[in-house]
Amino acid sequence: MEVFKTVAGYRTWRNSLPANRTVGFAPTMGALHAGHMRLVEVARKLADETVVSIFVNPLQFGPAEDFSRYPRPFETDSALCRAAGVSAIFAPEPGDFYPSDFSTHCDVDGLDQHLCGASRPDHFRGVCTVVLKLFNIIQPQVACFGQKDIQQALILRRMVEDLSLNLDFQIVETVRESSGLAMSSRNAYLSDDEKMRATAIYKGLTQAKAAWAQGEKDATVLKRIIRASIDAAQPTRVDYVEAVSQARLAPIDRVEGPSVLAAAVYFGKTRLIDNLLLN
Repeated sequence: MEVFKTVAGYRTWRNSLPANRTVGFAPTMGALHAGHMRLVEVARKLADETVVSIFVNPLQFGPAEDFSRYPRPFETDSALCRAAGVSAIFAPEPGDFYPSDFSTHCDVDGLDQHLCGASRPDHFRGVCTVVLKLFNIIQPQVACFGQKDIQQALILRRMVEDLSLNLDFQIVETVRESSGLAMSSRNAYLSDDEKMRATAIYKGLTQAKAAWAQGEKDATVLKRIIRASIDAAQPTRVDYVEAVSQARLAPIDRVEGPSVLAAAVYFGKTRLIDNLLLN
């Protein structure tokens, strides 16, 4: 497995690959867990070579968020990638990736107005910018993203479509702990008690999905089911509980087309997100 710290170093390796060798890509911020490794697994099945990026992107963190303390266990991450059969890790130095005079950004208008976009201004601008730049550097034929970050995945899929990027965009189902809690690098911040109480998010989502499957289409009723489960767990704060369309990521009154049930909840200082798709 190769490890590259510079754009030039990676490009030399990428250009050395035979023209018929395809590349699958899993972009990450490190602190890898089973959810990330599922992305790697899918990428390996769909391409000849698999590249993982490990880069904590400063552009997608707000001034009061956890950029400085975000976990960066690079040696552990490298060992996981090596064991999973990853071909190369791209882990650029921030100064090489974003020169001091960096001044170009990418926006996808309209899809970032609700859910996480409402409480994290400019977050998705930073996500789109880093991912577009990574696509240009990595040159993948396949790119894999997790469903847990569904707003991010759908915004990036729109970016790929709108800019006619020539790659297969895969959204991979959320990987969960045995309790149902969605796997996340930020789960490491949770105490044992917070981790147990946080399972109420997924419980509420599954209860609402079951009600929807039995014929309940009123979004207010479905959101009330989710909120009741979360409130019973005494969270620190509820950012949102929402039902949105998959096409526009905007709130809906009736859950009748392809939709998303989603929640963002604080336990302690840790913000957790989760969702279920209704198709």
